[in-house]
Amino acid sequence: MPDPVDFAEWDSATCSVARTAALIGDAWTVLVLRDLSNGVRRFDDLAAHLGIARNVLTRRLAGLVEGGLVVKTPYREPGRRERHEYRLTPAGRDLRIVLNALKDWGDEHLAGEAGPPNVTRHEGCGAEVHAELRCADGHWIGPGDRLRSEPGPGARLRAAG
Repeated sequence: MPDPVDFAEWDSATCSVARTAALIGDAWTVLVLRDLSNGVRRFDDLAAHLGIARNVLTRRLAGLVEGGLVVKTPYREPGRRERHEYRLTPAGRDLRIVLNALKDWGDEHLAGEAGPPNVTRHEGCGAEVHAELRCADGHWIGPGDRLRSEPGPGARLRAAG
């Protein structure tokens, strides 16, 4: 087994976790993504469902659009002005695993005595959906399995200073 890596020597700004957290790392943004993935797409519906201030929602949606996770599409109801709805892009839909992992963790550690407030099911068969950790060879990674991180091709050493 190779020697352990001293991650303090590497620039954490290049880390994919850091980059993702910068894009979606506040609670409102994660909740907006959750609602969009559950089909709540219109601004007023998002604001009402989340109980979020309109200016905060506007900023979060603009950041998601700028980050390439959401597209803004115009629509017009008869006799009304043009409005917009928001849909996840393929990159935004790829975050379903992250949202499901957060939900699974919350169900395990924070759900009340009545159980989880939401169950995600596969429409194809009706079974519950859960996030899983697997290696590239298909092995399931359990809570007791050790993982090792190492610098990848995009890593760079921290600047001295």
